[in-house]
Amino acid sequence: MRGLEQLVRFGWEQALSCLFPVVIFVSLAITQIMPPPLLPRYDWLLIIFLLMQVWMVRSGLESVDELKVITLFHLIGLTLEIFKVHMGSWSYPEEGYFKVFGVPLYSGFMYASVASYLCQAWRRLQIELVKWPPFLTVVPLAAAIYLNFFTHHYWIDVRWWLSGLVIIIFWQSWVTYEVGGIRYRMPIVFSFVLIGFFIWIAENIATFFSAWEYPNQTDAWSLVHLGKVSSWLLLVIVSFLIVAALKQVKGKMPLTSSDEAEKSI
Repeated sequence: MRGLEQLVRFGWEQALSCLFPVVIFVSLAITQIMPPPLLPRYDWLLIIFLLMQVWMVRSGLESVDELKVITLFHLIGLTLEIFKVHMGSWSYPEEGYFKVFGVPLYSGFMYASVASYLCQAWRRLQIELVKWPPFLTVVPLAAAIYLNFFTHHYWIDVRWWLSGLVIIIFWQSWVTYEVGGIRYRMPIVFSFVLIGFFIWIAENIATFFSAWEYPNQTDAWSLVHLGKVSSWLLLVIVSFLIVAALKQVKGKMPLTSSDEAEKSI
């Protein structure tokens, strides 16, 4: 029973950390079922997400520093979206006034919501990192992973080499977190895999509600290929590394020894 109670507490904290993604899903569903008036659907989504972001900050659910991180992810995501849509990887077929090179501005919030989740979970679960690699190792790795999303269209795709490099670099790294006054630990690579898998599930929900459209979903919706998990896994790694690096720069990231982690999963 104790273990079940802890699992429920953990799930609740995770759910609270996913507040922004939940708003995105609900907004996508409602605007698809009941087309909004006056403005195209994409523009209403942008307005809703902007208002949600303002409320998150004003209510204290997110700090100004966290807003800066989330804004950075919005820009990173929007840049990637513009390139991928140009290359035909996916599309946004609906009309909208606030579109840049065929990409609606609300799309950046879907990347920003990942950053929002990471920031929220970091605070709620009192995340600490054990044996975190040096800053000069982490930053080039994150940059290489992000650049591969662009360069693999013109050169070889080195995602599996990068994935192997991640395992080597983070082989001894752990993430510790607190639930109900008890600290647990998990291999950080495993946490990357879990988050990437759940984002793949979220991607299926989002495409079902026409957030964007893959070429094979033009005539009818179909499940996103399981191979996309690898892409989300690498994107999660970039997101996690950026958040961790920024916290390290600001001196807010606790680094502990392995002895301080009380339990492992």
